[in-house]
Amino acid sequence: MADKERDVVVPLMIRGFKDAAEEAGTSVNGGQTVINPWMTIGGVATTVCQPNEFIMPDNAVLGDVLVLTKPLGTQIAVNAYQWLDQPDRWNRIKLVVSEDDVRKAYQRAMFSMARLNKIGARLMHKYNAHGATDITGYGLLGHANNLARIQKNEVGFVIHNLPVVAKMAAVAKACGNIPGMGGLLQGTSAETSGGLLICLPREQAAAFCKDIEKSEGYQSWIIGIVEKGSRSARIIDKPRVIEVPAKDKEGELW
Repeated sequence: MADKERDVVVPLMIRGFKDAAEEAGTSVNGGQTVINPWMTIGGVATTVCQPNEFIMPDNAVLGDVLVLTKPLGTQIAVNAYQWLDQPDRWNRIKLVVSEDDVRKAYQRAMFSMARLNKIGARLMHKYNAHGATDITGYGLLGHANNLARIQKNEVGFVIHNLPVVAKMAAVAKACGNIPGMGGLLQGTSAETSGGLLICLPREQAAAFCKDIEKSEGYQSWIIGIVEKGSRSARIIDKPRVIEVPAKDKEGELW
C-alpha cells in the first residue's frame, strides 16, 4: 500500500474503531502506536458490574437448545472475493459461484462482522440463557467444544443446522482442504466477529429468535440441542445447510 493510501485508510480504521466503541456504550482510552508493515488495530474491553448483570457460561442443562445469532462463512466470503483477481484460484470455484454471488457474499460478511452482539447479549437475560460464547477464530465446532468442556452438568452439544452466507457452502465444498477455504461444513472454518452461540431453554428459544429479528432485522437460528454427554460438541454427519438469505431480494443484501 502506498503512503498516500495508508494515510487515508488508517484514519478511517481508527474512526471505525471509535464508532464501534461508542455504539457499544463505551469509549476508547489510552493506546499506543507502533511501526508495523500491516495495518492493525485492536483493544481490550473491561467493565465493572454486579453479579446479577452477567451470565456465567457453565449452566447448560439437558433439553436446552443451541442458538446462533450470525451466519457462518465470513472467512470463505472474504477469501473468495480476493480470488476474483487471481485467475488460477478463481478457476477453482467459478463453476459453482458467479462473480456477483461472491461480491454479495463479501458485502454480507462485512455487514455481519460490523454488527455488534450487544442486542443478543441483552436478550440472553430476558430469555434466561444458561451460557454462551462467541464464534471466532476456532470456528463453530472449536468454540462449541470449549463451551461444552466447562459445563457443570454432564452434557454434550449436538449441532444439526449450519446457517451459512449464501453460496459459500458450495465454494467450501469446491475448495476441499485448501487452507482458508475448507472446514466450513465441519465447523472448523475460522470466523471473524461471529455471532453468539447461546444455550437457551427450549421453550424460550423461538421467542428469542423472533425478538432479535424484530430488534435488529437479522435472523437467528436454532442449530442444535443439549443432550446427556461427556462435555464435548459434535456436528452430525450430514448437517442441514441453511442459505442466508434463502433468496436474493432486489436491492437488498438480506
